[in-house]
Amino acid sequence: MRFSVYQESHIGGRKVNQDRMGYSFTRDSILLLLADGMGGHIMGEMAAAIAMQTIGNLFQQQAHPMIGRPERFMEDSFLAAHQEIHRYRAINNLHETPRTTIVACLIQNGYAYWAHCGDSRLYWIRQGQILLRTKDHSRLETLIAQGKVDPAERHSHPDRNKLFNCLGAPNAPIVELSRRAVLQPGDLILLCSDGLWSVLPDHMLAQRLHDHTIVRAVPELIRSAVDIAGKQSDNVTALAMMWEGDDRMDNSTIISTNTLPIGSVTTTIQAPVDAEMETTDGDVFNDAEIEKAIAEIRNAIHKSSRITSKN
Repeated sequence: MRFSVYQESHIGGRKVNQDRMGYSFTRDSILLLLADGMGGHIMGEMAAAIAMQTIGNLFQQQAHPMIGRPERFMEDSFLAAHQEIHRYRAINNLHETPRTTIVACLIQNGYAYWAHCGDSRLYWIRQGQILLRTKDHSRLETLIAQGKVDPAERHSHPDRNKLFNCLGAPNAPIVELSRRAVLQPGDLILLCSDGLWSVLPDHMLAQRLHDHTIVRAVPELIRSAVDIAGKQSDNVTALAMMWEGDDRMDNSTIISTNTLPIGSVTTTIQAPVDAEMETTDGDVFNDAEIEKAIAEIRNAIHKSSRITSKN
């Protein structure tokens, strides 16, 4: 497999960045993850971190070097993350359970499978055109589907932030699965939080990613969203991957997994959370750590051969 990947997050106008993102890959499988901790509840950043780490760990345990049943993996791993969040609440005797949205994409054998809960989105883009995007699990999208609200009101309607599906809620999450998608070289997969898509229109996301490399386009889109939203900006996070298939291309920014031995895993998802750890009032990962992680990711992209040689 050959692909390019880039991820970045900005705290925006908030005191805490509750978004989390990351990816893992073996020789034959890639997992992309993005979670947006829900600010209307306590410790959304912890819920997002637990979801990322739980799903990421299950991928590392089961991808040998591929996931046997992708759809089943998505459902089971989302439910496991939901249960881990509830376990964290019980162990720490919290008065409510932290909550998070989640979107994930699994790619192997040239096929993409994705799943989501909430309003963190996935876009599948080809030659500047959006082939498909996930449907938000929100009150507003339900009203639009029922014909009670005009789609033009997506960015202004008062119910746009009311979600009916997430991880950490009292009820088990509804895991919406995609159909299997056949990827072509040059296809783009974009995962993003609502801090990005709620500010920038879909056509702008697609066009910018078509006109520029993901290493340039993602930071530009994030800066644009933060600038437009100003002091009211939400956390803004995006993870983009360009699929290159198995064609041999002499490009130092493309990651090749062909030389990875079976059993090895490369990941940007942080180490597991100890669910019995003391709770904190602040962000689990501070801004300096986030910036350091972003810098490491940028360096990894430009030295992808070094990534593969270490595993």
